[in-house]
Amino acid sequence: MSIGHACGKARLRLALTNPDNVTGRFGIFGASPIMVSFFRQLEKVLQADLPVLISGESGTGKELVAQAIHDHSTRSEKPFVAVNCGAIPNTLIQSELFGHERGAFTGADKSKVGSIEAANGGVLFLDEIGDLPLDMQGNLLRVLQERKITRLGSTRAIPVDFRFVAATNVDLQEAIRDKRFREDLFYRLNVIQLQLPPLRERDGDVRLLAEVVLKNFVSIERNSPVTGFSAEAMRAMNAYQWPGNVRELINRVHRGVIMSDNKLLSASDLGFETFALEQHTVTLEAARASFERDIVETSLRANGNNVAKTARQLGVSRVTLYRAISKLNIEL
Repeated sequence: MSIGHACGKARLRLALTNPDNVTGRFGIFGASPIMVSFFRQLEKVLQADLPVLISGESGTGKELVAQAIHDHSTRSEKPFVAVNCGAIPNTLIQSELFGHERGAFTGADKSKVGSIEAANGGVLFLDEIGDLPLDMQGNLLRVLQERKITRLGSTRAIPVDFRFVAATNVDLQEAIRDKRFREDLFYRLNVIQLQLPPLRERDGDVRLLAEVVLKNFVSIERNSPVTGFSAEAMRAMNAYQWPGNVRELINRVHRGVIMSDNKLLSASDLGFETFALEQHTVTLEAARASFERDIVETSLRANGNNVAKTARQLGVSRVTLYRAISKLNIEL
């Protein structure tokens, strides 16, 4: 086991320093067959200045793909603007996307450029587009058709030119059947679709990703004694189904580095104390609740219980985070 661990570390070190040893592309790590196939698809769409819909479970890295589309396209010198549609209250979404003029509503003491206008010339990325309210879906469709926006409180149309990239972790066609998503908008944005695979289907990538995450985080947490993973920890990670995907892996490794006093992270450091006993009996609801509590609590502690910083790190609004804290009975 010691020799295997040393060989694994040596392979990773060579992979990170030798450009001929491919461990991923476009800033995304992965060497599994399914990811190699994904990279081939991604390469084909980079230069095509057309809308892209990225599908995949939460935590698979959809924003990284959107960033790669921007960084390797002809628009790379222009802005990349990302908006999480699920993290903005419905009352603010129009102002966030379209901007507003001074005096447009109570509290609008100055004009604001919206995200669509800010992305002019570059790439606009709308994450979790399935959470966009129906009235905003109609407004967005009009923008995609006319390539013009009108700020809230104004009558002046402003021309905009951007590449549109959207992401979703829900089945939009099912949402269409449930009258939660506009069919005409779906066909407008679904010109090119990329399906990002979940981590459990990426054979061999767990070890690679874990080692990369560990190396990067330890370089920041310089006082940490951690240098690698125990064989037990690696077995637990490879056996786990990763419902939270890459985001969960990152958070578990970060938590382990912060909490461990040893050179090698154990399974318990990563939160897998009872995994071997409970992996066949734990319910999906319990697993989700446990994961959510672990991530929220660890992020809060890492940010000194600063709710605003933690919300930004987790990619949610402060309101959503406060609700989670209350639901999970986490003490601040």
